[in-house]
Amino acid sequence: MNADVEFHIRHNYTWAKLPASVKQVMGNSQKEYEKAVVTFSIRNQLRYKGNLVRHVRKDEKRYYEDLLQYSREHLLLYPYHLSDIMVKGLRITPFSYYLRIMEDTMANEKSYDSLPNFTAADCLRLMGIGRNQYIDLMNQCRSSKKFFRRKPIRDLLPTTPVDISLEPWWISQAGYITEDDIKMCKVSEKNLVDIIIDSGPQEIGMLDYKYIQSLYHKGLVYLEVPINDDDCIIVPPLEGFVMNRVQGDYLETLLYKIFVSIDEHTTVNELANVLQIDLQLVKNAVSMFCRLGFAKKKGSDPDADSLHPSWRNRPISTQKKLSQEEQLLIDWGSTVQPASSELSADEVDTASLEEHSSADTASIGSATTSGYTKRIGFLFDSTLTAFLMMGNLSPGLKSHAVTMFEVGKLCDESLDSFLAELEKIETVGEGEAQRYFEHANTLRKTLVFLRHNKDLSPDPDFQNTGLGVDLVRCESLLGLDPGTCSRVLNKNYTLLISMAPLSNEIRPVSSCTPQHIGPAIPEVNSIWFKLFLYHVTGCGPPTLLLVRGTRLRRLPSVFQEYDRLLITTWGHDPGVVATSNVLLTLNDALTHSAVLIQAHGLYTDGETEYVPFPLEDAGDKVLFSRNMMQAHYAVQKLASQLDLSHTCGYVTMLKTGKTHRTSSQVIAMPTQQGQNATDGQKEGSSSGENSGDSFVMVNRDTLSLDVSSPLRNNGRKEGQMEDTEAEWVMLDMFYGIPLFNGDLNTRVCERMAAQGLCRLESLGELLHSSRKLVLQLLDFISENQDLPIVPEQGGDGLAPVGGTTSQDHGVPLPTRNLLFHEGKLAMWDGK
Repeated sequence: MNADVEFHIRHNYTWAKLPASVKQVMGNSQKEYEKAVVTFSIRNQLRYKGNLVRHVRKDEKRYYEDLLQYSREHLLLYPYHLSDIMVKGLRITPFSYYLRIMEDTMANEKSYDSLPNFTAADCLRLMGIGRNQYIDLMNQCRSSKKFFRRKPIRDLLPTTPVDISLEPWWISQAGYITEDDIKMCKVSEKNLVDIIIDSGPQEIGMLDYKYIQSLYHKGLVYLEVPINDDDCIIVPPLEGFVMNRVQGDYLETLLYKIFVSIDEHTTVNELANVLQIDLQLVKNAVSMFCRLGFAKKKGSDPDADSLHPSWRNRPISTQKKLSQEEQLLIDWGSTVQPASSELSADEVDTASLEEHSSADTASIGSATTSGYTKRIGFLFDSTLTAFLMMGNLSPGLKSHAVTMFEVGKLCDESLDSFLAELEKIETVGEGEAQRYFEHANTLRKTLVFLRHNKDLSPDPDFQNTGLGVDLVRCESLLGLDPGTCSRVLNKNYTLLISMAPLSNEIRPVSSCTPQHIGPAIPEVNSIWFKLFLYHVTGCGPPTLLLVRGTRLRRLPSVFQEYDRLLITTWGHDPGVVATSNVLLTLNDALTHSAVLIQAHGLYTDGETEYVPFPLEDAGDKVLFSRNMMQAHYAVQKLASQLDLSHTCGYVTMLKTGKTHRTSSQVIAMPTQQGQNATDGQKEGSSSGENSGDSFVMVNRDTLSLDVSSPLRNNGRKEGQMEDTEAEWVMLDMFYGIPLFNGDLNTRVCERMAAQGLCRLESLGELLHSSRKLVLQLLDFISENQDLPIVPEQGGDGLAPVGGTTSQDHGVPLPTRNLLFHEGKLAMWDGK
């Protein structure tokens, strides 16, 4: 449905008050608009009274029946915010609602994974049916078909809800109660019903715990989870969450937006303002989190003496214990920096990134908001959570990994227990298991380094105890619109630091405020940046970028002597492939994606070495060696062209097994990058036009290599380069803190602290150099495209760019086949 139409329906615009543009969208038909009103209201589970649908549908009961049917058919969560209608009016309790869903699912022999995540979690909470129980029920159902009298599915399902976890601040309401129901109750239960009916809604902590559970099982009472404007919410590590699938309905989308945005210092009202979502919708979503046990209201635990005596002996679930443990951690954490509560800060305008450098760096000094200290946001992608979940590294680690993936954030208050679990991991064997262990162990060391490290304070005079750290998943932030994402980040963080490398399958976060030590824009995390590096340094392996739709009849000549190629399809991570069967793979990939082809190994997989930056000051006359890889002329050339002193990351060097001789045609690249590329485009353009139709444009073999370019300022003349240096070429560069290699991680972290990368002065220089890099990179992409690629109007160079873009990434897709060879980038001639 059109966004404008939805806006006007949600704000109760009748047909007469609609703007002409919206009427035109509806085909100037009032009937179509009324249909849209009903559809939108049912899909979003809107209340009949107080909404536009009451003017369209006159039968209120029929409307709610249709809403309930739609919700069941589409496996939506029970509409708890309509419990007064559903329970009192239609006598549909949450248990009976999910019972019908489970019965339909089993009757259609659907898998358990067909249930959306939150719906499956609520079914587990109320019915006790998880994945294993569902499989067992399906096996019983199928086995009954072998006999003449098939057992009804309803007979296999539970008849009453299981005992659920209750909080004393929840409110009990009388449901649909008949005389026959009362006759089935015990005297104590009848007395409790009388109290609820006569005295009105009651906090269940004041009532007998046992009989409240009993009345809830019988469907005679329903429970409300009240949320106030000034409530703060804690999200502990998830327990009981079911990872099935997402379906994108309105409530699920809202729940995930709130998951990644919420923190214990932000009130519900503030959260609604940050997200710019109706306050009541946010309350409904937060209430759902608390009901499902995925969140806890901060400070909601009442004095035990004020509760009914029966609550003292109530069973405490594992989930409840974890919540209490988290509360202890939170209380302790709030006393670490008592002075921070006295500090105040001006609210940073996050609606625009068009601020001057001075304003950007000044905002970092405002390290507190709403009475608490802003933190460091450590950005990661789903690859990290996959390693933590698949590795079976520690029994208690999975709940934290699930939280990182589903919530999209692990707050500093939960990091003590998370680090404790990481400490329990023991060294494992080889292969993939070792890879999982390496990531987990390096992540632990990184978090210990980042948390409350005074060397990483932007302003040591202002904050000399360091900052807390939140783990934030990039993909979850991308679920927010850009303005909301900017507001969330500005409210909570004074600095963002990315892990490295981030997957090519995601779009990295671009941010001026708070500042970001990581990829400046998504293009920096794309294939374009590789070509840019080769162009700037004149060094790189033979590389070919082929546009989608290209058809190869034979392997390009520059790769025929290599046995291993590095293949990268657009928007995906690279993989090494043997040349013996690569042609079929390439042509298949080129039907749906642009492809980058690179030489990797002459006879076997190439060797790689990593150069961390900021670079060490090793002097001017240090000669290249494997232990002094930063002395390689390509690294030195890169350091002279890009700012490697105010950010962190690493450069990957590749040894293909082939020694490259000096070419007299290769000259040092000019300071104004882009001049040689323009000349190369003109030459390549003519050769491409004369090549005929034997090849369609391809996107994988654009780059070639010449490592003999005399770019290194060590006083050697052309042709005198050491053989060992000539064997190594630059493969890639990534910004951020690496997690895949413990030694590399240690060196990067040490240099971050030693060179003060998080100081205000350094961050100011980083902002300036990042903008310069963005402009250079976008200019480079424009020069190698048939369509112009320019920043959005009014942007500052760090905003996403337009032009021909990938649907998933917003990164411009290539329109020319480009080849990097012998130190030059030019259009490929098809040979």
